[in-house]
Amino acid sequence: METITHSLKLKYLGIDTKYEHVVYMLKGCHIYRAEGFEALNRMLVTVNGRSIIATLNVITEGFSLKEGEASLSLSAWNALQAKEGDEIVFSHLPVVNSMRAVRSKMYRQSLSDGDLHSILKDIVDEKYSNIELAAFITACAGDNMNEDEIISLTKAMIDVGQKLSWNKDMVLDKHCVGGLPGNRTTPIVVSIVAAAGYTIPKTSSRAITSPAGTADTVETMTPANLSIEQIKDVVTKENGCFVWGGNVKLSPADDIIIRIERALDVDSEGQMIASVLSKKVAAGSTHVVIDIPVGKTAKVRTEQDAEKLKYYFKVVGRAIGLKVKVLITDGSQPVGRGIGPALEAIDILHVLRNEANAPQDLKERSLQIAGAVIDLAINSTKGKGESIAKEILESGKALTKFMAICKAQGGFTEPNYAKYKFEVKATSAGVVTEIDNRRIAKIAKLAGAPKDHAAGVLLNVMVNFKVKKDGLLFTIYAHHEGVLNYALEYLKAETNIINIQ
Repeated sequence: METITHSLKLKYLGIDTKYEHVVYMLKGCHIYRAEGFEALNRMLVTVNGRSIIATLNVITEGFSLKEGEASLSLSAWNALQAKEGDEIVFSHLPVVNSMRAVRSKMYRQSLSDGDLHSILKDIVDEKYSNIELAAFITACAGDNMNEDEIISLTKAMIDVGQKLSWNKDMVLDKHCVGGLPGNRTTPIVVSIVAAAGYTIPKTSSRAITSPAGTADTVETMTPANLSIEQIKDVVTKENGCFVWGGNVKLSPADDIIIRIERALDVDSEGQMIASVLSKKVAAGSTHVVIDIPVGKTAKVRTEQDAEKLKYYFKVVGRAIGLKVKVLITDGSQPVGRGIGPALEAIDILHVLRNEANAPQDLKERSLQIAGAVIDLAINSTKGKGESIAKEILESGKALTKFMAICKAQGGFTEPNYAKYKFEVKATSAGVVTEIDNRRIAKIAKLAGAPKDHAAGVLLNVMVNFKVKKDGLLFTIYAHHEGVLNYALEYLKAETNIINIQ
């Protein structure tokens, strides 16, 4: 049966809907009437031979569209490379059959390899609206995916994206499951491992529910949005890189899912494992170290939960051909002093430069992880890797390699703090017994991180530190006074974010 199409002329309105593709049409338009369209219908729209799937928003009055005109959101406009006056053609969207599998998952039915491959393919082809994506994520959240489903989801994420190949028997990588503010070890670990002569092409995500992701932090110092060709060039020259994986579509379905997870403030177990390991395989890695911090206010709360994750990482890794080593580490408090992209970058530089005021916890954790990666490379069970890593860091070789990677990625920029700040002081003397990871991270986010790179929180204490009355606990940084005041309003309503006894 031939698909019926209709066209209108494009009018530019400049409406920003972030990533959602939206088409705007008058309610009285002849196409709207003839086809029985309704607001929020999904449709295929084509301009000059390029097509995308977009959601219909209906204009009733008070908008600058005339009869015979339609418009697009900025993301849709750019995706179609549209120009004002272009003809836009509309087609009904065929039924997205994979949504049947999503609906069955809502009722706790297991998804097959074929189900998950169809769902992920349709997600990459942008056939899912944000509401449908949220339904899939929610149906799989919590403990709703079994071992076979997680393996199938991981394989599907790999299959629907691009893959890098390095023509090497061993390509190293590392990843932290997150949930620990300031735990920005990646640039330090990559610099150490690359300086040791091993290949470590590190692709990272932006923040999902945290005040900073590795890519957010890296781009305060060097470009992180590299193409596949640029990544290959950097790694060929310097053995390593630290780039944003979303720019090269190594696991594009995961990047789309992450956008919705961020809005929902959800990071489910099965999808997290699939996300991490699919990107490792897509980046060409063969050996990976996974860091799982455990703490009362971390993402992973108990040793039992950590052991369960460890099991899944190893099982799924084995199923997709990855050698996985898992570290279960202390997640009882933030790592380093800075929480927020630029503030964490400053910590990284202090460690790499071997400065006296460098946060020792960040240094020690970085050496532990770098040592574990090197142990994987040399097949050592005796922990030789950490002593190798320490020599590379303290000799300055890691800093040299870090700067060389930055130069290869496009240059180095010194990160700075935001303009406005507020110092939070102790109301009584005592010893710091606990720091709430989640609430201190929320303050950093309310102050503008990660969108405002130089915003966040700078800690002045750690657990077991002695503080005097009116002693400095932490400083909040923000780009605007209004945003800073917003963070302070939250702070006023909260108690014992830093517990002193």
